[in-house]
Amino acid sequence: MDKFTTEIIQTLAQNGNISEIFRSHLEKAVNTLLAQELTAFLDYEKYDRIGFNSGNSRNGVYERTLHTEYGDLKLEIPRDRNGDFRQQTIAPYKRSNDTLENTVIHLFQKGITMTEIAHLIERMYGHHYSPQTVSNMTQAMNDEVEAYHNRQLSNRYSCVYLDATYIPIKRDMVAKEAVYLAIGIRLDGSKEVLGYTIAPTESVHVWRELLENFRERGMEEVLLFISDGLKGMESMLSEVYPHAHYQTCLVHVQRNLSHKVRTKDRAEVCDDFKQVYRAETVEEAIQARERFIKKWQTAYPKLVPMVKGDAILTFYAFPQSIRRSIYSTNLIESVNKQLKKYTKRKEQFPNEASLERFLVSQLNDYNTRFLARCHLGFDQARAELEVMFDR
Repeated sequence: MDKFTTEIIQTLAQNGNISEIFRSHLEKAVNTLLAQELTAFLDYEKYDRIGFNSGNSRNGVYERTLHTEYGDLKLEIPRDRNGDFRQQTIAPYKRSNDTLENTVIHLFQKGITMTEIAHLIERMYGHHYSPQTVSNMTQAMNDEVEAYHNRQLSNRYSCVYLDATYIPIKRDMVAKEAVYLAIGIRLDGSKEVLGYTIAPTESVHVWRELLENFRERGMEEVLLFISDGLKGMESMLSEVYPHAHYQTCLVHVQRNLSHKVRTKDRAEVCDDFKQVYRAETVEEAIQARERFIKKWQTAYPKLVPMVKGDAILTFYAFPQSIRRSIYSTNLIESVNKQLKKYTKRKEQFPNEASLERFLVSQLNDYNTRFLARCHLGFDQARAELEVMFDR
């Protein structure tokens, strides 16, 4: 039985602090490794005569503290006379182990503010961290942000949902800016957030740039785009992806219809419009639309052009098993709702980089969770969708 095991048994028998045993042995092990690194670098043992007049020699140590879940490690970082030695055991400038950094990043993902995280960490680990120090720990996600933007996309997507949400961010002053999001569903029914971008307002021009970026990253074919009906969106999509179909979100259409009628008529107008997108066939849907127009065109003539566009009934050209999933942007709006749930705790983001780190942490988590899940109805529709791609 070695000394380490003996100490653990004795500490357990005396109801002592096991963490201190681990801390002291870990501290000793790390310091030993650091000393051995310098020995290997100089290529001679301490006090060895071959080191005399070798052109370089040991030059004492400087102390650093590393915070771990077992407590603070007092480290002695060796130095050489010429200043050429760079130890590899502990990352430069690192003051905590990955467990603590992962805790900080996890709390950051959940929308906890930096000040709140600093207080929580102090209570959990017994160390004081300023909000700036905590913020610096999240800088580890910068590489993850870059990797997210540069990753390769699948070449085919059955449908792509487009929507923007507004999140407060500070530049010279605090203002809400548009976060553009795109979620794609692959042929196998799995879904992912394809990407995002940030701009002061929502515009077709920015959407074009985002979609062109998707094409550069491998997204060659899309059967259907679904969006909220932003003016100019359908025309732009036909230019970037000329073979794709377009469906305007019918929940948005219904919401806009209700805003243009008197309160007493809203329920009836909405019920009549539901008959259009809940029909069994496109023929029945067209008949329901004609009934809607005939009934309401006299009292509310402005409703007619809102329901007559071709993009209203596009989803009827797709397999019945997925129609309820593709006549609205509800899928992507649920993601936006989750993002806003966490961002409300922060009130604002201090800069764009901070917002990007938050977004990527959330979107990577979403993509991981849904990588192997088939969205409702798409497993039944796969064969038909393959045929549509090959037409």
